[in-house]
Amino acid sequence: MKTRIKTGDTVRVIAGDHKGSEGKVVQVLRDKNKAIVEGVNTVSKHEKPSARNPQGGIVEKEAPIHISNLSLIDPKSGDATRVGYEVRDGKKVRFSKKSNEVI
Repeated sequence: MKTRIKTGDTVRVIAGDHKGSEGKVVQVLRDKNKAIVEGVNTVSKHEKPSARNPQGGIVEKEAPIHISNLSLIDPKSGDATRVGYEVRDGKKVRFSKKSNEVI
């Protein structure tokens, strides 16, 4: 599956438990077709005491979401949009299919 979402993009969750929430993409896991979105799909993880964390305890962190459940936000209108690729001025660029703006 082609990943049209990149690190730093603002996305909206379009399916699942967190439908409607928005956030910035922190990391894209290409081998698993998943992305980690800031502030979305947080899970509680129990950690054992270690040298880095001598106290241990429960840590909140973001879990990955499948890319098919994410949609890019159009920077111009703020709506969800699809991503297209085109050659403009000799360079391959990503553009919003809704507003035809370069992303």
